[in-house]
Amino acid sequence: DGRAIAPPSTPMYIMLNKPAGYACTRRDPHLPSTVYHLLPRGMNRLFTVGRLDVDTEGLLLLTNDGTWANDIAHPRKHVSKTYLAEVSGVPVPADLDQLRRGIELEDGLTLPARARLVWQRPSQERARLQIVITEGRKRQVRRMLAAVGLPVVWLQRTSIGPVELGALPLGRWRELSPDEIEALRREAGA
Repeated sequence: DGRAIAPPSTPMYIMLNKPAGYACTRRDPHLPSTVYHLLPRGMNRLFTVGRLDVDTEGLLLLTNDGTWANDIAHPRKHVSKTYLAEVSGVPVPADLDQLRRGIELEDGLTLPARARLVWQRPSQERARLQIVITEGRKRQVRRMLAAVGLPVVWLQRTSIGPVELGALPLGRWRELSPDEIEALRREAGA
């Protein structure tokens, strides 16, 4: 009809090791840096698959494939997300058991998490935990740990489903392999 249209875009699937201090939005009036500042200009049409809060670092997926993104991020799919959390305080077995049963938050009871102690330094009142959740509520891991008296001082997402962050340097990105894309699709039951 005489109007210019854009050709369909080639599907892109990338992982980014998000540093703390970067928002997962295109623009944030309160922060000068977003994850899009870490990507080449040609990738400005990608959108995040879920989010990480500004203070959390680690694995973030971005794509231009809306169906794939929805399959991975939709709460009903229960795709697992693994975090390392350094906390102020040292957990006792009852704290880990409570995380494993679910935590009552202001927006309802969480699904049970897998939780294990990675290390502890009682003399410094510090510990590191690995937490695996299958939901994606706002600041969920931070709120769950605060509810058992273990405020988070550092948080990193290390995997989504079978895809692991690995040795990707902080602030860097790479394309997902076809095997990783398909493994996430299977994890979501798509």
